[in-house]
Amino acid sequence: MNDQRKDILDMLAEGRITADEAEQLIAALERDQSPVAASADIRPKAKAKYLRVLVDTTDNGEPGRVNVRVPLQLLRAGVRLAALIPPQALGKANAELARSGVPLDLTQLKPEQLEALIEHLDEVAIEVDQPDSKVRVFCE
Repeated sequence: MNDQRKDILDMLAEGRITADEAEQLIAALERDQSPVAASADIRPKAKAKYLRVLVDTTDNGEPGRVNVRVPLQLLRAGVRLAALIPPQALGKANAELARSGVPLDLTQLKPEQLEALIEHLDEVAIEVDQPDSKVRVFCE
């Protein structure tokens, strides 16, 4: 039960409002709640297990589709393994990434930061619509 509904029922129990007034207030609350919020009260959201990337595109009239589903456990393991790579190798890998246009510093990758990122990714869905393609990135 959410706090607002509980407050209304408490006011009713204390006699500060009538049953009809409580019914009207609860009905107003239900109208204001979005369907997503209402379903969240019924069933808690499961913890995400996968990072999903979907790309639908049309190149030269040919439809194309990319559907990538990466287990978040694989990302966690990769970050832990990166901690075992010698600093000289990380420096070379960073140089290659930078030369390829990927501004990522592997020496700064820490497992604690990945967990925070995964927690926030669980709440994010990115959608990009263009005339000839659609990109979606989300957790499931």
